[in-house]
Amino acid sequence: MCSIVHRRARQFGLLSIALAALASHPVRAAEVSSEVVSATRDRCEGLGAQMRGRWPDPGTRLSATHFFPDPQLIRLALPGAPPAELTLPAHCELSGVMHERVGSDGQSYAIHFHLRLPTHWNQRFFFQGGGGTNGDIGNALGAFGAGSSPALTQGYAVVSQDWGHDNRTNNNVQRGGIAAFGFDAQARADYGYASLQPVAQAAKALVMAYYGSDPKYSYFVGCSKGGAEGMAAAQRYPLEFNGVLAAAPGFSLPRAALAEAWDVQALASAGGARGPLPLASAYSDADLSIVARAVLDACDADDGLTDGIVGAFAQCSKRKVHPQLIRLRCAQGKTSACLTAAQITALERVFAGPMDSNGRSLYSDWPWDAGIASFGWRMWKLGSADGAMPAINVTIGAASLASVFTTPPTPVHDDIHAQFDYVNRFDFDRDAPKIFATNPLFERSAWDDISARSSDLSGFWARGGKILVPHGVSDPVFSINDSLAWYREVDRRTAGAASTFARVFPVPGMNHCGGGVATDQYDAFASLVDWVEQGQPPDRIIARAGPGTPWPGRERPLCPYPRIARYKGEGNTELADSFVCQ
Repeated sequence: MCSIVHRRARQFGLLSIALAALASHPVRAAEVSSEVVSATRDRCEGLGAQMRGRWPDPGTRLSATHFFPDPQLIRLALPGAPPAELTLPAHCELSGVMHERVGSDGQSYAIHFHLRLPTHWNQRFFFQGGGGTNGDIGNALGAFGAGSSPALTQGYAVVSQDWGHDNRTNNNVQRGGIAAFGFDAQARADYGYASLQPVAQAAKALVMAYYGSDPKYSYFVGCSKGGAEGMAAAQRYPLEFNGVLAAAPGFSLPRAALAEAWDVQALASAGGARGPLPLASAYSDADLSIVARAVLDACDADDGLTDGIVGAFAQCSKRKVHPQLIRLRCAQGKTSACLTAAQITALERVFAGPMDSNGRSLYSDWPWDAGIASFGWRMWKLGSADGAMPAINVTIGAASLASVFTTPPTPVHDDIHAQFDYVNRFDFDRDAPKIFATNPLFERSAWDDISARSSDLSGFWARGGKILVPHGVSDPVFSINDSLAWYREVDRRTAGAASTFARVFPVPGMNHCGGGVATDQYDAFASLVDWVEQGQPPDRIIARAGPGTPWPGRERPLCPYPRIARYKGEGNTELADSFVCQ
């Protein structure tokens, strides 16, 4: 028995020495001895026993552990990019669970998390945000878009989680399908923010147990709902993260859900749609291309170069675009070269944003941009042109608005026709206030639990945190104008100091988290790391256009708001060096 103890202690001692050496001087896997590999495997597989009685939240447990001693080749689809082969490094993979309970709706709930600890650790921690209605534990790879490699392959310890509910088990077809968790108040709170800190602290405790040291730096990275989670992290838990990348943040989610219903009603009126699938026929692809052309004719040159990119998007108002649309109005019946008066009116309603009968804004307006003709814009607002795929505003939008974002929640069958009927009947005077409502079962409103739009970042600012917010100008679900209004509010609150710790980077032409006629391939995370660790604030981020754009390989600098990219007047117009942010 004594010899076993001594051998195990010697293995763990070797592991500690090896991990410390690997952190500062990474070596090839072939150079790691079999004894060290064995010790690393033992440490990984023994973490469950090691953590008993040591969890920050006592109800936490590991449900699975697996050690990968060698690189693993997988196929991964990155956001905004085609599937690609990826080699995962040697690592310890863990699955954990906490807060197991039975909800007020009778369903069993828990928070599940997924953590990967690379053998060659860079002494940094990466929290991977979720998306949509969540309910999926995530892959814990830290993949965050084209133009950058996943965090795990860079040596980060990476965690992801399901945000307090499971799509496989918390699924009720009578209550919106995977959105049914919205009928439980705690599940709503976990989805919004409450599961964030417990998972971060559990993951960091595992990092400490495995490597023998805490992370030097911690980051939160997400887009869409993940962007909102990043905002919640900075606002509610300012000491947990050094840097936050909150891309296309859905930090006004309940209000944005009102806009989704508003859009369905407005666009359906353009084509007389009486159901979810005919909604797609309200505008053909040719119709949307006409609109994009009108926007470019009105605004493309405002940034100093006619190049198919509306760089000065803030100047591209209805006042400028409307005359171009009227010029393209059908004079004698609809053709593929013109728009009907109803189509023009509906679009102008959409871009003005949702309002009540008194004209009071319920969310935000939207900038006019050429990305309206892209597949991503169409899929959110209208669905595929052939009618095979309904609008996301109807499917996810209706279920979320009914079950998660309003109180009391409304049972809507998980069926496209029932969902369309719900949003088509939504009353913006009667129903919109429900996003702020409470009752005895829901003591906090959906806005209180799920929004993350506070301009008070004083705690995050005081601890030296940095936050970057890339956002597509043609994002069809979360308006960049809302993100810019938030930034201006932060700037006023900090007496003009917002840019010292927070910066918004608009991406002209880009849809939601990627895609569109845009230079949507960039590495904002690398810029965030440089800002946090080297004190180098990003004055520009180089972005490139993907193969699906009219100009593959084109470069542009993304500029921090309110600056925009302007051509210098000389040099190759396809290279970023020919542009200045001003």
